[in-house]
Amino acid sequence: MENLEEILLDEKQTADSLQALKSWLFQENIRLMTASAELEEKQEKFEREKEQFKEEMKNLNRKMSAQQQRIREDNQLVGEKLEIIKDGFQKLDMDRRRLEKEWARLAAQKELMEERGLYDSYPETSIFFYGVKSPMTLKKRYKDLTKIFHPDNLAGDTEVIQRINREYDQLRREYEKFRQA
Repeated sequence: MENLEEILLDEKQTADSLQALKSWLFQENIRLMTASAELEEKQEKFEREKEQFKEEMKNLNRKMSAQQQRIREDNQLVGEKLEIIKDGFQKLDMDRRRLEKEWARLAAQKELMEERGLYDSYPETSIFFYGVKSPMTLKKRYKDLTKIFHPDNLAGDTEVIQRINREYDQLRREYEKFRQA
């Protein structure tokens, strides 16, 4: 009987073990299902974040491309403006050279007239105010010329502005005499 008791005891322990094992397997199955559900949820969340990130990257790439295009257009515009400014300076330089030649010619003509004693009766030619017929146009031309040739400007020159001032004063006095007469 001892054997029978041992067998029954073994069976009871086996049944208890089996029950404990079943309980453990059930709990482990629930834990695995919960973990699997959490994993699936995290994967779905990751996929949503991944899609959102891709969309944000597309938007940023579009914005960056637009900014790069705008920068290229701005650079092109700056280049065009620079060319216009260079052309303007070249024209100003050519005008300055032409005026210097004209002044040299007039100075030579003046010297020749002085040598012959005819300078007093010879009216000085107006270079800057050529074609000015009234005091208003004289004043407007004077303002325009001072804006261009003022020594503080890039194209400015002290000698040029002094010549402009002398010529303006002379013509203004002539217009005043004419108006008073």
